[in-house]
Formats: sequence, C-alpha cells, structure tokens
Amino acid sequence: MSMNWDEKKTVLRKKIEEYTKGNVCIAFSGGVDSSLLLTLACEGAARTGGKVYAVMLDTVLHPKGDVQTAIQVAEKTVAIFQVIRVDELENPKIMENPKDRCYLCKRYLYEKILDYAREVQAPVVIEGTNEDDLHQYRPGLRAVKELGIRSPLAECGFTKEEVRKMAGEYKISTASRPSAPCLATRLPYGTRIQKEVLKKIEEGEEYIRQLGYGNVRIRVYQNLVRLEVDPKDFGKVLTHKDRIIRKLKELGFSYVTLDLEGFRSGSMDL
Repeated sequence: MSMNWDEKKTVLRKKIEEYTKGNVCIAFSGGVDSSLLLTLACEGAARTGGKVYAVMLDTVLHPKGDVQTAIQVAEKTVAIFQVIRVDELENPKIMENPKDRCYLCKRYLYEKILDYAREVQAPVVIEGTNEDDLHQYRPGLRAVKELGIRSPLAECGFTKEEVRKMAGEYKISTASRPSAPCLATRLPYGTRIQKEVLKKIEEGEEYIRQLGYGNVRIRVYQNLVRLEVDPKDFGKVLTHKDRIIRKLKELGFSYVTLDLEGFRSGSMDL
C-alpha cells in the first residue's frame, strides 16, 4: 500500500531514530542527502540519548569546497564532526581509472569510515544513497552492501526530489545545492587519474559556476573539454564564451566544446 507524504516521512524518522538508540556514524559530505540524514539523526538522538558522528572524508577526488560546506552544515547540529584526510590515489588500481573505479573507491573510503566507527563504538554507519541512485549506474553501491552500510533514504523509497523537499521543510541550507560528485567522473574510463588535471577541472568548474551557473561539468579528453551545463543556460554560455574559453585555455586545454545534450549525471557511463 502506498503511503502519503507525512506517513513516508514518519517511517524514515522512525528508522533513523532506531539507529540512534546506540551511537551512529554518518558518511557526511555536506550534500543534501547526508545533510538530511544528519538532521534526522540528531533529532532522533535527542530522544534516545545516542551520539551522532558526522564523518567527512577530505579526499583527493572530491572538490575542496565540499569540506567548508560540510563544516557549515554540521556546526548547526549537535553532531560530533570529524574530518579524515584520504588520498584514494595511493591505491594504484584506483589511479588507473578502471570501469569499476567507483566500486574500488567507495570500498576504500567506507573502510576508513568503518575504522573510525569502531573507534567511537558506533555499531551503525549510514550513508545518503536515495531511490533514484538505485536506477542509475552506481557500481559503488556494491561496496555499500558488502560492508553492511545502511542507506535509509533508499530503503524508505525517497527520491532525490523528495529528499530536497524534506530538507526544505527543515530549512537545511543545502536543500537546493547541486550534486558535487567525484572529480574522476570527468575523465573517460581507462584515462590515468592525475592530481594536476583534477585541480584544473575543479578550478575551471568553480570559475564557470561563479558566473552564475548551477550544474557544471568539465569532461576532459586529453586537451579537449566537453562542457556540460543545463540547457536553459546555453544562451548564457554564449554570452560568457570568451571568458570561459580564455579561462580553460589558461588551464591548459586547447579545445573547448559545448555539449548540446546539456548536463546529465553520469554521462561518462554511457
């Protein structure tokens, strides 16, 4: 039997509150999914007395701005916030960027979080996969299942839109924040991951975002860039084209193209 909106939210709250009867550890990125989980966990812990640990992994493959965003969100809660520095490229298999890179990377990262969870005696670790993620190419989900990490949003059937809606009701600051996935997703599989290239991608995307864009992806094929933005922003790109081209060429890219299909998550998996 399908549930109405209030019933669905109640089920999610009860599930997370059950976890807070003991200590609970949240894989926290500062994005809307994990921010909602953190808010609900703190709400539940206020009733059960458990401790909530928000673990942020400061990694080589994720935008540096994520850390500051996560800190700002976590400071508004009673959670114990911990940042762990991780270099995924210490694993040579991940550096080679194989088709199962996401699986290898997620397993590597979640093992770090599980180590921390054991230190603080948190028997449950939860993460922010939602229902929509289950219907996309997400090889990292295999690592989540193998390691026994719980995904309450997906388990309760919450779509990304519903996550944003509930986050908005709680007035969570990241409710409308665009997703910021791993920078390695900007490179074709089989292209060796180099830190200096990731820095150029991050700097280029941040520059374009500061011009007033929401979703921005710079997909890199050696010295060629395929720029993805929302189709509604195509006209704006043409207005800013000289500035965008100049910036990306300063970063070392020779060719700059606009993808006419627009932004789409996971386009490198097609």
